Amino acid sequence: MLARQNRLTRGAEYKAVVRRGARCAGANSITYVTHSSDDRAARFGFIVSKQVGSAVVRNTVRRRLKAVCAEALTDVRPGADVVIRALPGSATADFFQLRDEVTRCLARRAA
Repeated sequence: MLARQNRLTRGAEYKAVVRRGARCAGANSITYVTHSSDDRAARFGFIVSKQVGSAVVRNTVRRRLKAVCAEALTDVRPGADVVIRALPGSATADFFQLRDEVTRCLARRAA
């Protein structure tokens, strides 16, 4: 689980990362990353729309993405803000597919 200091909480923060962030797309998700010079922990946010599926499916996808980001937290540069947008294909993807895709994007953009 991600601690409060590692989460984006405001809509304006999400919007800033999506608009200005470097983008990495995969089959099941799109990852946006911005960097700041602030000396703080990396922060993560997740966008899982109704196109992904029912509430149960969306929450499952969100929990999987959170677990992947908690694993990758040590590899992400301090001061980075990351937003992961789940695409409809993420509903049928298993945990390992999501993990491989997200860690690849984080290695390219947030390391």
